[in-house]
Amino acid sequence: MSDLAGNLWLGAFVGFVIIAVLGGPLPIIGHLIGGFIAGLVAGGGAGRGAAAGFLSGLFGGIIVAILLVVGFFAVGGFLAGILGALLGVLTGLVVGIIGILLGVVGAIIAAVGGLVGGAIAG
Repeated sequence: MSDLAGNLWLGAFVGFVIIAVLGGPLPIIGHLIGGFIAGLVAGGGAGRGAAAGFLSGLFGGIIVAILLVVGFFAVGGFLAGILGALLGVLTGLVVGIIGILLGVVGAIIAAVGGLVGGAIAG
């Protein structure tokens, strides 16, 4: 069982890396390709591939949200000191929540790709 779970997480990680590289220049296609590759690596059928694709897309959304919060905190701190850092964190949280919502949409697109990849891998 641990070997199968390792393949799922390995597929999710590989899919995440592909989405991180292709997601910016090719937003929808990059998520589909990343999910497809995640499903191929995870194997075990369509459901397992969809899970790997969804996880890979979700990782991307979470990482983007964290980077947004840290970025707004840093810019606010550099520009206006402590009060700017506080306002930057609050702004970063709002923008980060929007980033997570967009990440969920990307995760659903990646799950569709993973569904196809997992079905092909069998």
